[in-house]
Amino acid sequence: MKDFQNTKTILLILAIISFTNSYSCDLCGCTTSSGSASFGDLQMTSFVGLRYIYQTYESKNGIFDNSPTSEEQFNTYQLWARVPLGKSFYVSAILPYQDLSRKFQGNTESINGVGDMTLIGWYNLKIYKSNSENKEAIDFSTNKVLTGHSFNFGLGVKAPTGKFEEELTDRVNPGFQVGTGSWDAIATVMYNYGNNNLGLNTTFAYYLKSENKNEYRFGNQFSVSSNLFYKLKTKKMDISPFVGISGDVYDSIEQYGETLADTNGYLYNCSLGSEFNLKDFQLGLQYTLPIHQDFFGGNVEAKNRFSVYLNYKL
Repeated sequence: MKDFQNTKTILLILAIISFTNSYSCDLCGCTTSSGSASFGDLQMTSFVGLRYIYQTYESKNGIFDNSPTSEEQFNTYQLWARVPLGKSFYVSAILPYQDLSRKFQGNTESINGVGDMTLIGWYNLKIYKSNSENKEAIDFSTNKVLTGHSFNFGLGVKAPTGKFEEELTDRVNPGFQVGTGSWDAIATVMYNYGNNNLGLNTTFAYYLKSENKNEYRFGNQFSVSSNLFYKLKTKKMDISPFVGISGDVYDSIEQYGETLADTNGYLYNCSLGSEFNLKDFQLGLQYTLPIHQDFFGGNVEAKNRFSVYLNYKL
């Protein structure tokens, strides 16, 4: 039975990886098109699911207060998953499809398609305490009990499976792209705490971006997010409302080896949401609102963001 379960898990992972090569896009790779997007649910369960993310931006095309503006909408549909490889290892995948549109001076422009795939391998380190000494210690022997603290260390890659259009870089918001056209590396650390009904998740991620074939390189990105949640148990489901904060810092874009002016920036958000767990299924809702930002010399303004996901727990 154990061999069958291991084989089933491996086949599922291979299916996910195969799917990522054809139907994927990591929003985090497109500069302003997603930041602080999470890699899993609140309680870090194993799942396969669907996630939808809606974002809006306003870009000012000029230096004056009355300069014309572009209203931009980012719709992203993701297949995402977190699948165990063993007791302490797992893999997560994000597989999006992008549908972007902008309105400028009465005209509407749209682009859509498969974007950039993200795949990350993780190591989970749980913190235990001794039954006899009642002292925290890192020990994987069976006579230890969980403290509720754990760390997840991840390394991954974003592949250029999405289309990059160089002519779109002339827009005020160069993040208006389906893909970046570059191979990027991702390093991330997550801290998780859960005790009784209270939980805390904090994620640090760094995106090291490379130059694409057009000699265009989006700036490196540092992201941090933290969610505090409380689990309410009912007869039919568990409800976990949460409040969160997040931040993203972007380095400047480079083209032909030169740094482009006013292409760096930062964004800090606050979020409210909830997860609903019912047997094998999980529904999540999140609303995000910027609290402080400065993009592209102040010419790009991020508006609200909304996401919803439905997962099947493995």
